Amino acid sequence: MRIFVTGGAGFIGSALVRHLIETTYHSVCNFDKLTYAGTLSTVESVADSDRYSFVKGDICDAAAVRGALNEFNPDVITHLAAESHVDRSIDGPGAFIETNLVGTYTMLAEARAYWSQLDGEAKARFRFHHISTDEVYGSLGETGLFTEETAYDPRSPYSASKAGSDHLVSAWGHTFGLPVLITNCSNNYGPYHFPEKLIPLMIVKALAGEDLPVYGKGDQVRDWLFVEDHVRALHTVFERGEPGRSYNIGGNNEKQNIEVVHAVCAILDRLSPRADGKPYSSQIAYVADRPGHDKRYAIDASRIRDELGWEPAETFETGIEKTVRWYLDNKPWWQAIVAERKADQRRGLAAA
Repeated sequence: MRIFVTGGAGFIGSALVRHLIETTYHSVCNFDKLTYAGTLSTVESVADSDRYSFVKGDICDAAAVRGALNEFNPDVITHLAAESHVDRSIDGPGAFIETNLVGTYTMLAEARAYWSQLDGEAKARFRFHHISTDEVYGSLGETGLFTEETAYDPRSPYSASKAGSDHLVSAWGHTFGLPVLITNCSNNYGPYHFPEKLIPLMIVKALAGEDLPVYGKGDQVRDWLFVEDHVRALHTVFERGEPGRSYNIGGNNEKQNIEVVHAVCAILDRLSPRADGKPYSSQIAYVADRPGHDKRYAIDASRIRDELGWEPAETFETGIEKTVRWYLDNKPWWQAIVAERKADQRRGLAAA
């Protein structure tokens, strides 16, 4: 098949591009604006493939989207391009509304126009796959899991923008018959993760000898999903998922944020100990919490398991070990990003 990936130079998008080129015979067009969080270094390993192409473009630019779709002729659009950092959405929500809502509308409008002119088998085969987040469901108490039937209750500008984009995709399926798929995933981690997010940020700051900033008490709970498990799930959904259906994707790995930080520190103590012999956990510093910080997310991924046969291959312990080792082995990649893009700066305090 021919797969059109928006946001294919970002963290999850690039993992999907690498997976498809390395493990399938599909052809891939990577459509990416190359914002602060996108870099083509994430797909260097597959860029020479004759099944890979790149188009620099903005999902809000209808003409650019239209031209790329008509030139590539995709069977599937996997829509990952999005602003995704909650802290940045607190400081500048406008960019999240523009990219996540207006951009998704633009993609849907152009996808519908493209799909409408397809014939027969090509039209029947086409899918628009929207990749979203479990944050649209809001915050859980100490028990319970998010299912595909959980009511939406977004709490941050980021999650509200993703909830809105989910609703747009669903509406285009119901109203116009566009064959849509929606997946909502838990917190991803793994190689090439932009170092403003929790796990890579802790690794980067630990190795720099800086404080490890833990929001509030560090007792917020997240379900952690290794990115390579996630992209296998995405591949499974757009090949075999039922149009009009949504699928939750989780790692079955609930951890408090402070547990995650201690796990990173323990691996670094073993693989790259501090010169003074002190544990990296001595660098932990508790800082002001994020405004409106959701307490707990947890995914029930039984639908995708029971209907499509997908399960995560990595436990948190195996995945976090692979992740820390990757950052130790690839310092030039993230050191340049930290220096050029100030990825390790604190954001999201809602200062007036």
